[in-house]
Amino acid sequence: MNSLQQYLDLYRENARLIDSNSADALNRLRPGALNALQGKSLPTKASEDYERTSIADMMTPDFGLNIGRVDIPVDVTASFRCNVPNMSTLLAFTVNDIFKPTQHLADRLPDGVRFMSLKKAASEMPDIVARHYGSASPIEDPLVALNSLLVQDGVFIYVPDGVTVSRPLQLVNIFNATIPALAAMRRVLIVLGKGARCQFLTCDHTQDAVNSYLSSQVTEIILGEGASLDYCEIEESSAMTSRAASLYVEQSAASRFSSTTVTLTCGNTRNNMTVNLNGEGCITYLGGMAVNSDKRHIDNCTRVNHNAPRCKSDQKFKYVLDDESTGAFEGTILVTGDAPFTEAYQSNRNILASPVAKMHTKPQLLIYNDDVKCSHGATTGQLDNEALFYMRTRGIPEKEARTMLMQAFMSDIIEGVSIEGLRDRLRHLVEMRFHGTDSFCENCGGNIRREQCNNDSL
Repeated sequence: MNSLQQYLDLYRENARLIDSNSADALNRLRPGALNALQGKSLPTKASEDYERTSIADMMTPDFGLNIGRVDIPVDVTASFRCNVPNMSTLLAFTVNDIFKPTQHLADRLPDGVRFMSLKKAASEMPDIVARHYGSASPIEDPLVALNSLLVQDGVFIYVPDGVTVSRPLQLVNIFNATIPALAAMRRVLIVLGKGARCQFLTCDHTQDAVNSYLSSQVTEIILGEGASLDYCEIEESSAMTSRAASLYVEQSAASRFSSTTVTLTCGNTRNNMTVNLNGEGCITYLGGMAVNSDKRHIDNCTRVNHNAPRCKSDQKFKYVLDDESTGAFEGTILVTGDAPFTEAYQSNRNILASPVAKMHTKPQLLIYNDDVKCSHGATTGQLDNEALFYMRTRGIPEKEARTMLMQAFMSDIIEGVSIEGLRDRLRHLVEMRFHGTDSFCENCGGNIRREQCNNDSL
């Protein structure tokens, strides 16, 4: 069966139930989403102009959806790794695709700030949700349309004008189910008012390595004039998990957006990021790092559109690929005729730690203005043999020397993370990842070597 058709049939058979478990603001997009998908097919490798993971292949299995909103019990503590520095965050969870705030979360937020269910927000703040939901993501994109068609709830974050949220907000997305194949339609809407400031960390975890999971996620971020958002995504999922995530950001004048995307373990992951710099003086940073092994695949696709003058953007993405893993990066910088005095930079650097690992990279510039400073570049190679030899002559075993070099390679991406306390956490997680992930730590929920776990109960 056509991988898209099975989801269209599922919607038609359950349209009333889907609508009744959702909200008017979400339901209003469904007719347009259905129309956008008519006669269409999901992207395949053959339909795209470079080597990306196939969305059609991702969604071909007969994934089930929790349309009835059945509450699946889950031990949320199992999604935290041991021996990781604590961070003081305001925390909520999404179990598959059901939002679960921690106790007293609402009471700990500054006045006017919301971190809540999107469905609930559509009822309590209907004007704001209706104005912004679907405004940044193009319904013509099949991934956006499919998510808009089937999503029933999501996560809503709102920071009013002039308000600073001093503690980072953290969302932990957990996959856990008793059925063999489950899809989650996840949606995040973040709205920051004029001069508002916020930090947001989201983490993806899969709690079992047996069942197949599919995450379809659309995140829309609206930044008011002078607003500032530090945004970080960390994925630690299983080989049986596929992730198709689309991020859309709309920046007003003098706003700042800083994002870091970290893929430590995955199955088949595709991250799309689109940022529109719509007002003068915007600043954008997109950083990313991926560590991959076995036969897993990770790709990141970015597009930064400079639509206004005197804006700056910087992109840095790094991959370390081992075994038979594959990676892909496509990055586009667009500078329109209305964006003089633009500064835009892009870099993609990759290490192939195995002779059979493969990396596909495609950086590109589309410049329609003469008054700009722009550059891009990409390199792919092996570890520095001279540095490796030098370290071995100083008595460092080869395996440890290779690990140290790979950690050093990622250091500037980690240093680019602007959330206080998160840099130490990432250093620790990357160190664990490079030391190997061949043993399951039951009490911590992480794929880490047992001898590296400091949990005394093991």
